[in-house]
Amino acid sequence: MLNENNIEDSNIIAKSLAKYILEMDDSKIIINEDKEVEENNRIRYYLSLIEIVDGRPLQYITNKQNFMGLEFYVDENVLIPQPDTEILVEEVINACKSFDEVHVLDICTGSGAIGISIAKNVNDATVTLSDISNKALEIAKKNAKQNDVNVSFIESDMFENISEKFDIIVSNPPYIKTEVIQTLDKGVQNEPYIALDGGKDGLDFYRILVEKSKEYLNNGGMLIMEIGYDQKEDVEKLLVDSGYSDVYSKKDLSGNDRIVAAKI
Repeated sequence: MLNENNIEDSNIIAKSLAKYILEMDDSKIIINEDKEVEENNRIRYYLSLIEIVDGRPLQYITNKQNFMGLEFYVDENVLIPQPDTEILVEEVINACKSFDEVHVLDICTGSGAIGISIAKNVNDATVTLSDISNKALEIAKKNAKQNDVNVSFIESDMFENISEKFDIIVSNPPYIKTEVIQTLDKGVQNEPYIALDGGKDGLDFYRILVEKSKEYLNNGGMLIMEIGYDQKEDVEKLLVDSGYSDVYSKKDLSGNDRIVAAKI
């Protein structure tokens, strides 16, 4: 059953799709509203709507997602960057101010949205983007070029191929419990499974991050991670038990716990 939010979201999607198909902005659509749409564009529009109803995210059709005021290319090989993750990026940008020449590792980078946004907003930052997926890294490279930032890339299964030390390690890792994935919205289920599945309790990647980051952080370095809304206590305990200090969390704009951070 549709509620007001469903209708509003549907209207936004329909308008965004129309702008993409017609290659027009809002003003051009208004100016040309009395003109008949060409048949090939009508067909593309309706076929795309069918895909969306079937669960394919609009962003995978348009290959576009805005994040931190920047535009990113996305497709089925990467998660779609979400507004809530901007809280994570803003926290890292703020943390960078504590270091003279800050070196940042964005691990599980996906589209590169986090690391690229940091590089775009912190002039003296040296940023490295890492992911297990070569296809994801190709997209991250495309986005780095598109947004005119100079960053490095490493294909690595977590820390396997990491050899340097960093001042800040940031990550938005897979954190959804395996059994929960099949209950999620169809659009989310159509995103890369490898980027969603956090294991039986959703904490598999946090355990790796918390344990291994200590080897790759400089003295006084920080680990800053996005978390699921119900994972704050578990992730904070992992950090405390592993000897991290100054453990803290922050909420997103909806009031949900969104990030956990600590120093080594």
